[in-house]
Amino acid sequence: MTQAPILKARGLVKRYGRVTALDNADFDLYPGEILAVIGDNGAGKSSLIKAISGAVQVDDGKIELEGKPINFSSPLEARDAGIETVYQTLALSPALSITDNMFVGREIRKPGVLGSVFKMLDHKAMEKFARDRLSELGLMTIQSINQAVETLSGGQRQGVAVARAAAFGSKVIILDEPTAALGVKESRKVLELIQDVRSRGIPIVLISHNMPHVFEVADRIHVHRLGKRLCVIDPKENSMSDAVAYMTGAKTPPEAAVAA
Repeated sequence: MTQAPILKARGLVKRYGRVTALDNADFDLYPGEILAVIGDNGAGKSSLIKAISGAVQVDDGKIELEGKPINFSSPLEARDAGIETVYQTLALSPALSITDNMFVGREIRKPGVLGSVFKMLDHKAMEKFARDRLSELGLMTIQSINQAVETLSGGQRQGVAVARAAAFGSKVIILDEPTAALGVKESRKVLELIQDVRSRGIPIVLISHNMPHVFEVADRIHVHRLGKRLCVIDPKENSMSDAVAYMTGAKTPPEAAVAA
């Protein structure tokens, strides 16, 4: 790659007592790409993602966003910097409406005195924004923007979470197992959603165990093993069985992939 990574990590170390979750781990995400991160259970994938998204602080190593060093002390700081993460648990409030879920912690206030002094919320502006974002991503099969999230299907909930991330994640979106709990049809919708978001120029980190999904949408695949990046492979030049073999240690990647 000739262009510089938008998000880059070098030599990340994270220990929990005697357990080393990240062992000198490297990471590169390039502008406008979908980068899949795969690895066996316990390989350190989630520690890597948590380090990048501010959920954990590393013991050593450095992270850069657009060439500038970053050191997030919380996911809120990462969010403010333009990195949005959609965790497997979705972090949606089931009893709240779609609009309220999209704006939790970043509500729009009414202009003038009503907003600044009386702290009144501009519900119309928020509803319009939410409707526009969901329409952009082809999610307007949802009946009402004010229906409670608990009335939505699993795929629709995932869609709302991705739409929220896409609406506010100006630089990077991280998706943790977005299709894990979904059926075939709903998974298809989410994969299309991921490609839609990427087509708008936002790079995506996709953590997934689902190899067919990874090979369908990823531009590059980061293989994580024993707490570090083992290699980066091109899904067009490698098979799913190659990826699994690297991931489990059954096969050693070629030098070119390790250097990628």
